Amino acid sequence: MEFSQVLADNTNIIIAKWVVAVREDRQIESADDLSYTAIKNHIPDVFKAMVTVLSQSQESDIKSIVTASWQHGLLRAEQGFDPSEIAREYRLLRKVVFDTIEVDLLQRTPGEIIRSMRLIDAVIDEAIARCFHSYVGERLRELEHLQSSLTLHNEELTRLVTSNEDKLSQLAHELKHPLTAIIGYSDLFLRQQRREITRIDNTVNIEHIERVLRNGRHLLRLINNVLELSRYEAGKIQLQPAPIHIRDLINNVCEMLEPLAAEKNLAILINWVQAPSEIITDGFQLQQIITNLVSNAIRYTESGNISIVCEAIDDQKWAIAVSDTGIGIAEKDQTKIFEPYFRVSSKDRPYLPDSTGLGLAIVSRLVKLLQGEINLVSKEGLGSTFTVTLPLKVKT
Repeated sequence: MEFSQVLADNTNIIIAKWVVAVREDRQIESADDLSYTAIKNHIPDVFKAMVTVLSQSQESDIKSIVTASWQHGLLRAEQGFDPSEIAREYRLLRKVVFDTIEVDLLQRTPGEIIRSMRLIDAVIDEAIARCFHSYVGERLRELEHLQSSLTLHNEELTRLVTSNEDKLSQLAHELKHPLTAIIGYSDLFLRQQRREITRIDNTVNIEHIERVLRNGRHLLRLINNVLELSRYEAGKIQLQPAPIHIRDLINNVCEMLEPLAAEKNLAILINWVQAPSEIITDGFQLQQIITNLVSNAIRYTESGNISIVCEAIDDQKWAIAVSDTGIGIAEKDQTKIFEPYFRVSSKDRPYLPDSTGLGLAIVSRLVKLLQGEINLVSKEGLGSTFTVTLPLKVKT
């Protein structure tokens, strides 16, 4: 039997073993919450291409590997895999292939064994190269989009500087570190690319891109928050009241933030039994309030759960409370929590590096805009509860 046929006959076994190996590998954390199908991805197509290349009659047709591995890299970029995790995937594939066919392989002649091993290695190496190429391309496209957004926001930020000089020093301090990282790593990456060094092992370059993107996202979030706060202070936010189904809105927010909670094994518990069926308010501003409160709860909680309770108070008002089992807020800090740039810290650690110190400041102002009030109950080390009370119908 031709050796490529042996591989073809064992395709399903090899793919199944490989998926199990990926799931069990603690160094591929990005696969933990993925389904069987999502992990399997385009690997069956990559394997089919491998069988084609190993065929005696089509030995030179290594181009058949391109499409499958290219798509694999794109999807892994979307799924948030690190470069090292992708490389480890292919290392596991190589191991599973050889473990599965070892008995049959040893029955071949030395020449056949050497040829088969060389071709399998060549195919997997080509797949890795193509996969990384598409992965880097996807990251570069995201970087270009991020750069365009930063450029537009920078223009708006420049305009606001003159009218916010008292905040400029503090804002410059917040912008300094991520902006320095963006400039430094971007310059390093571009200089390396200009040398046109092509090689399979481009993990270092990819790590530079990841750092640029991580710092860029933080900077963009900070700028967005500054702009939102400035628009409120300037009285430029106009309410657009409309009937809102509060349960649907809360559900949408929780679905959006579920991956962040899942990364820390936090459960999001919702109690809306006594919630009003419909309210009239500005849905966009309300969603911002709830999103900021829940994301903040997730950020400052390492274990336990996030609880959301929504209920009607009377025929005029309703309330939503977001509780966590996080680090809590010291009593001396509770009067400052809604001030711009103030960030919570604990005895064991300083404030989180991805915090902008503007989320709760924006929340308090939006609550006021929606004609409501916000209250805090917190105990250091045990958690916090933010309760927002709002009218069932905002006045226009």
